Amino acid sequence: MNVLIPLAVVAAMFLAAWFGAAAGFGFIFGVVVPYAAAAVFAVGVGRRVMMWAAAPVPFRITTTCGQQKSLPWLPRERFDNPFTRFETVVRMALEVLLFRSLLKNTKTAMTAGRRLVYGTDPWLWLGAMAFHWSFLAVILRHARLFAEPTPRWVTFLQSADGFFQVGVPVYYVSSFTLIAGLGYLLARRLVSPQLRYISLANDYFPLFLLIGIGVSGFWLRYVDKTDVTAIKELAMGLAAFAPVVPEGISPLFFGHLFLVSALFAYFPFSKLMHAAGVFLSPTRNLANNNRAVRHVNPWDYPVKVHTYEEYEDEFREKMKSAGIPVEKE
Repeated sequence: MNVLIPLAVVAAMFLAAWFGAAAGFGFIFGVVVPYAAAAVFAVGVGRRVMMWAAAPVPFRITTTCGQQKSLPWLPRERFDNPFTRFETVVRMALEVLLFRSLLKNTKTAMTAGRRLVYGTDPWLWLGAMAFHWSFLAVILRHARLFAEPTPRWVTFLQSADGFFQVGVPVYYVSSFTLIAGLGYLLARRLVSPQLRYISLANDYFPLFLLIGIGVSGFWLRYVDKTDVTAIKELAMGLAAFAPVVPEGISPLFFGHLFLVSALFAYFPFSKLMHAAGVFLSPTRNLANNNRAVRHVNPWDYPVKVHTYEEYEDEFREKMKSAGIPVEKE
């Protein structure tokens, strides 16, 4: 049920937008829903980011591997256990751009001698890289729909993404790697008994939502082509807050757009918020310099303490009678 219910919900949303647009409700699915989703996305993400930014971090709670900076003759891991701000920035870049943590202790196995060992899972890392980078390329390529003339950097990205061109239309590499990466991430949860056991409906829903977006976008571009000029007119009208729904747009596009809007509205309330949370995580964005710098909690308030000397003065005779050693006779 954790798999079938999210799949049914995504399919129902897509079909509702498809048939709704075909029935004459294109303005609702082409203008009202995208604006509402954008508002929910902006308010939700802004609220979550401000809440995380306001959370007190009184001390360094970095989670690192390797030797930190200590004695001069001990070699240290500069970018795995950063000490300076520059090293921390490099570590963050490696995490955000290359998903470095996915290559560390992500798979466990039991050896023949009944010994538990940890190792890397390169296929998980490769699938995550393929999905995230392809999704970013697809989003950036869609910028051509919101600007006239098309920005040069978008043209360059399209040329780089479509370097396998053998005809018309151009076959973009990201269109295929996006679906392949999502397919692997879904198959991994379905095939592995351990992952299937701990996976919930909110783990499958964003996967099916992203797969629906990728497959419907692929279909619109390469199979059942729609009027791109009309879509660009709609997109530019939305961006300029002068919405208009031109004639000739395929109902399939409104199903695709509705899934994209659902993703935007769902994003702030889901695990997908790790895209913003990684930058505000104190376990990632702080240098591990606890041995060199004393960090005083700014939220400390004066409290009455009971020192050991005072404790011994109060209970010295009882301690001596019980045979407990004391510092003062």
